[in-house]
Order: sequence, then C-alpha cells, then structure tokens
Amino acid sequence: MNDDTATKADAELYINRTFDAPRALVFEAWTKQEHLDRWSCPTGFTIPSSEGDIRTGGWFRTCMRSPDGEDHWLSGRYEEVTPPERLVFTHAWHDGNDQPGHETRVTVIFSETPEGKTRMQFHQAFFTSTASRDGHEEGWNETFDKLGTLLCELA
Repeated sequence: MNDDTATKADAELYINRTFDAPRALVFEAWTKQEHLDRWSCPTGFTIPSSEGDIRTGGWFRTCMRSPDGEDHWLSGRYEEVTPPERLVFTHAWHDGNDQPGHETRVTVIFSETPEGKTRMQFHQAFFTSTASRDGHEEGWNETFDKLGTLLCELA
C-alpha cells in the first residue's frame, strides 16, 4: 500500500461546523435548489447547471465550473431526507464519458445548540485514497465557508 491508498481508518472525512442560524434555515439551505446553487461549490467555482429531486429516494446532478472554465460533473441519490435533522446521499464524480465513478456516502446531521445556533456534523466515506479525502476536505470547507456567509444574508 502506498501513501495515496487509503486504509479504512483514513478513508473517511469528518467536518463539524456551528452556524449562527436556526436549524430549519440551515436545513433549507441544504435542500432548496436556489440556495444550493449559491454555496455548494468551492471558492472561485460556479454552478452553471444543477437539477434534482431532493427527497428520500430522489437524485441530483450538478456541474461545477472551475475558475479556468473546466466543467466537473457529479451526481448522487438521496437515501434519507429527514427535515430538519438529517441528510444522507451518495456522491460520485463523472469521468470524461459522463459516467459516474467511485461513489461515496455523505451523512449530514443538524442539531440545535442552547444558543439557538446549528451544529452540523458532516461525514463522507469511503474514499479510495488519502489524496482524494484531503481534496474533498479542502473543497467542502470552502463550501461551508460560503454556506456560513449565505446563512448570514438569509437570517
């Protein structure tokens, strides 16, 4: 096994964030297309195309355009949508033939803090390499920064 091959122990990503917004609003930002299109890509990227059916058993397909104009397609299925507590969905990047590649599973849990804020627990597994996990960690953290900014505008 080389350094780029993930073992089960390091093939998972955990990110915890607390947002100064009510849980229902944070959940809405994750489940309303008009909000998702504003925050759910890394800094400098845009979402020129997205579609889906955000419900248990639903699906999504999104194009993220990089700052240099390269399109990156991804898709997945919603396994669980439980307002305003939990989202579970699959996530797969598409290859050059527009075929989904390796699929990971994302679980997002939203809980209220005593101060009226929202604690978000994000988990994604299982990655095929530590490099992939680390790249996703950077990308997700940038998107969550954008989510925080959007929540301030919406609150």
